[in-house]
Amino acid sequence: MLVRKRCALSVSLLAVSVTMALSTSCVVRRRVITRDGGKTTQILLSADLDSLIKRIADRYRVIQSFTATEDMVPALGTVNKGKVTEYKDVRAYVLFRKPANIRIIGLYPVVRNKAFDMVSDGARFELYIPAKNRLVIGRNDLETHSKNKLANLRPQHFLEAMIVRPVDPVHETAVLENLTDEDNAVYILHILREVGGRPVLARNIWFDRLNLNLVRQQIFDADGNILSDARYADWGVFNGVRFPKRIDINRPQDEYGVVMTVVKAEINKPISDDKFSLERPPDVQVTVLGETGNGSARAGGGMASLSQDDKPDKTLPLNAPQSKKRYW
Repeated sequence: MLVRKRCALSVSLLAVSVTMALSTSCVVRRRVITRDGGKTTQILLSADLDSLIKRIADRYRVIQSFTATEDMVPALGTVNKGKVTEYKDVRAYVLFRKPANIRIIGLYPVVRNKAFDMVSDGARFELYIPAKNRLVIGRNDLETHSKNKLANLRPQHFLEAMIVRPVDPVHETAVLENLTDEDNAVYILHILREVGGRPVLARNIWFDRLNLNLVRQQIFDADGNILSDARYADWGVFNGVRFPKRIDINRPQDEYGVVMTVVKAEINKPISDDKFSLERPPDVQVTVLGETGNGSARAGGGMASLSQDDKPDKTLPLNAPQSKKRYW
C-alpha cells in the first residue's frame, strides 16, 4: 500500500514538473507572422478558382486603350551569365489599343534622343534603332536572339506583361494552388495548354492573399523554361481603372529586363491609327526575320529553329535590289 502511494506521488510530481517546464519560454515560443512588412494582425482573403479567373477576365475587358509616360530602367544581360548592365533614367511613351496595337518609344537619358521605336499590330512587329540606323521587321510568333541585346526588344513582350490575357477556356486549363505558409500568402493559377498531345505549363499567375491583387505572371516555353517573368506593384487608379504603377519585366532567354514606372497615364481614351505608324528613314538598314527567299516563314513553339541557310550574311538597306536580299 505504501509503495502504491509513493508511486502515485512520484507520478504527480512528474506531471507538475512537465507542466511547469512547458509553461516556460524555454519550451514554448510564439512568433508573430507578418508578410511584406505588414501589420502584425493580417487578415488573409479567400478566393476560389472561378473567382480568380473572372478577376483576370474583368481586368482585361475593362481596358480598351491606354497611353502612358513611363520611367524605364532597362537591364541588359542575365544573372545566369553573371553580368547585368542597367541604364538609368530612360523615358518611354507607351500606346496601346485593342485588339493588339502597341507602340513604345524610348528616349535616352539627359539628351532625350530616341533610343528605340517599336510597334506591333498583333501579327507583325517593327523595331527601329536609330543609333544603329537599323530596322528589324518580323512576325510576332518568331523569336531570335541577337548579340546586341537592344535588338531583342519586342513590343509584344511588353504587351503580354502589361495586359494579362484571360484564361482561354477552349485551349487552356487552369488549376489553383494555395501557397500559404510563414513566408508566403499567395494564390497561384497554373495555366496548362496541350502541345503535341501532352499538357505543358503555359503560365503562372500569382495573386496576393492580403488584397487579391495580381502580383506576378510567368510565361513558359514548351520545355518549361521561363520566357517572361513580370511582377506588379503599387496599384493605382487611372480614369476609374486600376492599373499597376510599377511593372518589373524579366526576359532571361532574351537576356534583358526592364522596370517600368508610370509617371502619368490615360486609359480608354481614343488613339488614332497614325499613332501606330512607324516612320522609316530613307537610308535605314532593314533586317527581315522569319522569311526565306521565297517568302515562306519558319517558327516552332515560342522559339524559332533557324538553319544556316536561313541566317543573313549581312544587313541590306531598304532600297536594295530584291534579287540580292538575304532573309532570316
